[in-house]
Amino acid sequence: MSGGSDETAGIREDPVAGIERQEGYVVVSLAGELDLYNANAVREALLECCAENPERLIVDLSGVKFIDSTALGVLIEARTRLANKRGFLLAAPGLETRRALEISGLDRHFSVHESVEQARAADI
Repeated sequence: MSGGSDETAGIREDPVAGIERQEGYVVVSLAGELDLYNANAVREALLECCAENPERLIVDLSGVKFIDSTALGVLIEARTRLANKRGFLLAAPGLETRRALEISGLDRHFSVHESVEQARAADI
């Protein structure tokens, strides 16, 4: 099975699809499979944005196909680094991501919204 990683290396997409900064908020768009292999890239992007201390940091999960416990841990870590914890918002999780949030119980601890627009308009 050696060489299997070479075959799959090119098909993995960057987990951080984009970062949009507007006055008062930052939207970090994540994509693909978020797991042990790319959790550090997600962590670096989220912690960098947390350090900017935005009023709200919205994590757009609409492009995420799979999320494991390591990546969920990164979301928890990032939220703890944001001065205003209520300003850390998750947006647009797909079915699999929503299921992972529910099974882990994190849907009760994070502010989860149906869309980025709803997260922007949410009371925090």
